[in-house]
Amino acid sequence: MTAPARPSSHVLGVDSGGSGIRVALAPADGGGPSLRWSSPVPTAVGPAGVDARGLLAQLLPAARELLGRAGAGRCEAVCVGATGMAGMGDELRAVLPAALREALGTRRLALASDAVTAYVGALGQRPGVVVAAGTGLVALGTDLSPEGGWRRADGWGHLLGDCGGGAWIGRAGLEAAMRAHDGRAGGSRALLDRLRAVFGPAERLPGLLYPRADRPALLASFAPEVAVCAAADPVAAAILREAAWHIAGTAAAACPPPGPPSDMSVISDTSRAPGRTISGRETPGPDADGPSGEATEGAGVTYEVALVGGLFRMGDPLLAPVREELQKQLPHARPVDAAGEPLDGALRVAGALVTDSLLVPADPAMLRIIC
Repeated sequence: MTAPARPSSHVLGVDSGGSGIRVALAPADGGGPSLRWSSPVPTAVGPAGVDARGLLAQLLPAARELLGRAGAGRCEAVCVGATGMAGMGDELRAVLPAALREALGTRRLALASDAVTAYVGALGQRPGVVVAAGTGLVALGTDLSPEGGWRRADGWGHLLGDCGGGAWIGRAGLEAAMRAHDGRAGGSRALLDRLRAVFGPAERLPGLLYPRADRPALLASFAPEVAVCAAADPVAAAILREAAWHIAGTAAAACPPPGPPSDMSVISDTSRAPGRTISGRETPGPDADGPSGEATEGAGVTYEVALVGGLFRMGDPLLAPVREELQKQLPHARPVDAAGEPLDGALRVAGALVTDSLLVPADPAMLRIIC
């Protein structure tokens, strides 16, 4: 008589951000496809920070639905990646562990900043730096050593930073349009035309912009218009070049400094194949020679740098100057395509908890492990 099959263990990944919540369930051994669920309703942020109970109200029914579809009884490990975890995640850290243990039978839990899950989704568990850019902009880097930890740059919001992000580009484009409207130097007639097409008369723009709670998103909505104008308008092109300078500078600030080769520089990650390409350019794999064909022995670690987020969907008008600036400001980094998204990164972290193979550094604010 054949013994009944033992249910395979599963892990759960969660990506909670400004555009909603996404949940994925996958076999812990990575041997099968994931089941996914999403909601466009984001988790609220209140005086106590990110609303843990509001997140659970969406997360737990979704997790039970996915477990039922998979024929699984519980989640061996869960990774929750959330916007605001680092600075506004006290309630999440206080409430989620017991709630997920009770509801899903979770034995191991990772509470991560969404920048960490974006990093692991893009680069896996390899040393380097990831720039995540949409409305805002933040860069996160690590050499995987406990001493080095995580290096974060920017992500301070549209009033204090996010330089080179969507709101920054959109604001610069609208300012140039308003200069043209007034007849001041540095204005762009092309951007003024786009302002009128998108928002109506220029003199009405302050009344549309200033009262809104979603000002960063409204500013960022104009960033693609700057990209459209850049080919023929020198002012728009200059805005994107300055944005590229900021993006590369933020990446350089977060990237670990070059140093002697270490064991961490050659850790294999089966999710990353050698010779991946970025925008049609082949990049060498981890065992390849240097960028000019010379051997890299003794030259120090070559870190990987990946760009993720909706801002980079603007294409070559932004990507071309970004590539140039990365070569200037990060000569010891190799551009690569992102392997996946933040939700993929959350699944990877959860899977690594089950197999005790987590390499990225734990951190009280950025990545807290609870067993």
